Amino acid sequence: MTSAELPAELPKVELHLHFEGAAPPEFIRQLAFEKKIDISRIFAPDGSYAFENFVHFLQVYEAATSVLQTPEDFAQLTRAVLEKSAENGVIYTETFLSPDFCGGGDVAAWREYLHAIQEAANRAEVDFGVIMRGIVTPVRHFGPDQAKRTALCAAETAGDWIVGLGMGGDEGKGHQGDFAYAFDMAREAGLRLTTHAGEFGGPQSVWEAIRDLNVERIGHGVRAIEDRALVQELVARQITLEVCPGSNVVLGLYPDFKTHPIARLRDAGVKVTVSTDDPPFFHTTMRREYDMLAEAFGWGMDDFRALNTVAIDAAFCDEDTRARVKKELEKA
Repeated sequence: MTSAELPAELPKVELHLHFEGAAPPEFIRQLAFEKKIDISRIFAPDGSYAFENFVHFLQVYEAATSVLQTPEDFAQLTRAVLEKSAENGVIYTETFLSPDFCGGGDVAAWREYLHAIQEAANRAEVDFGVIMRGIVTPVRHFGPDQAKRTALCAAETAGDWIVGLGMGGDEGKGHQGDFAYAFDMAREAGLRLTTHAGEFGGPQSVWEAIRDLNVERIGHGVRAIEDRALVQELVARQITLEVCPGSNVVLGLYPDFKTHPIARLRDAGVKVTVSTDDPPFFHTTMRREYDMLAEAFGWGMDDFRALNTVAIDAAFCDEDTRARVKKELEKA
C-alpha cells in the first residue's frame, strides 16, 4: 500500500476539538514567557502538558488558558491550531469556543474576541485549506447561571460561523437538565446542539442529554455501549457520537484502542465520528487516530471514507459549506 492509499492520508472532518485544548504547549509556554506568567507546574520535563487524572486535566487546561488574555492572543492561537489541523489532513473542523475564556461571558467583549478569531480563521482557510466553524461552549462546572450568560453570547452571534452550542467541563457537576434554559435559548436562536455525555458520567448521562436537552449529537457518548436500550435509542434517533478514542484511552476509560467500543457502536448502527478532543494533552493527532483505529480494527480506506461522510452529514455548518467539503472528500 502506497502512502497515498493509507487511511491517515485521507482528507478529514473533525467535529470535537476544544479550541484552548488544542493549543500547542510550546505556544502556551512562549505566551506565558512574554507575559511573565509562571505556569511551569503544568508542564512535564519533556515540555508536554502534565496531569494525573481528569479533574487535574481540567485544572491544567484552565491554567494554560489563563495566558490567553486578549483578542490578539486568540487570533494567534487560531492560526497555530489550524496549521496543526491542516498538517494532519483536516479540511473541516468544528471547534468548541468558550466566552468564559474570551471576555468572561460579556457579550460585547465576546464579540471582540470572536471577530479576531474569525478573521484569523478566514486567513488560515486561505493559507492552509482548512475550514473552521465555532460551537459556543458553556463550562459545566461553572454552573447553570454562567451557562445562561454563555448561551446569550452564542445567541447574539449565531450565524454561518457560530453554528452550535455544546457543553463541556466536569460531568460530575450537576445534571444535564440543569442547563436546559441555556440550551433552549440557543435552540431558539437557530443553533444546533451537542453536549458532553457518556464519558465519565456513564450511560445515564446520555439518557439525560437526550431527554432533557434534546441534542442531535453527543460529545464522546462511548459508555452508551453499556446499555443496549440506549444504543437502540441512539440508532432510532440518528444521534451522532463525536468519539475521541485517543482521549478516552489516555484518561483511562479503556486500556487501549482494541478494547475501545467505537467499532461495536458502529457495528450496532450508531453514527460515529472520530476526533482528537484536546490533541496535545493526549499526545494525539488525527493521523494517529486513524493509524491506531486501522491497526486495532483492521479498518481500511472505505471505513474511514464512511466515517468522514457521517461527520460532514452531522456537521452544523450551512449547506453551501457542507457541499464544498463533500466535494473535497469525494476527490479522495
